[in-house]
Amino acid sequence: MPPECSDQSRWFSEHLQPHEAMLRGWLQSRFPTECDIDDVLQESYLRVLKAKERDEVQSPKAFLFATARNLAVDRVRRLNIIRAESLMENDALSVLDEGEDISETVSRNQELEILTEAIQALPDRCRRIFTLRKVYGMSQSDIARKMGVSVYTVSAQLTIGVRKCTDFMESRCDRGKRIS
Repeated sequence: MPPECSDQSRWFSEHLQPHEAMLRGWLQSRFPTECDIDDVLQESYLRVLKAKERDEVQSPKAFLFATARNLAVDRVRRLNIIRAESLMENDALSVLDEGEDISETVSRNQELEILTEAIQALPDRCRRIFTLRKVYGMSQSDIARKMGVSVYTVSAQLTIGVRKCTDFMESRCDRGKRIS
């Protein structure tokens, strides 16, 4: 096996594979019947590995979840379009345009990238609490129990996390306006 294959396999085992069960559960809770979870997982892994080769992955877990979410949303959107096609005549279909244009997609991806950076910039405990609540949808009491802290601490850390992420994103957006 070439060395780059074993390096990639090791990176996959360390940075992506440990999150499979959580990602699978997250996808099933949000897209229970709309798409094939196994296909979304495999395509997500492939895309993350390709992005890693281009040195575009700074936070593998966040990148993996964002990629899987985008793929699942795209599959649901395509499924809805296919259903609509079966109900409409071709003439009526030419008026239908449910897709985003490229600039909206690029803008959304840039915002997601900035948000990921903002979350990564949070202090460890704050980032962990923020991620458990906002990404995985855990309740504040479940987070408190899991981390061995009070519900008040969870609430305070969430408030701090939201404020710091908002400030981070606003400063990045302001900086982007000055550069343009």
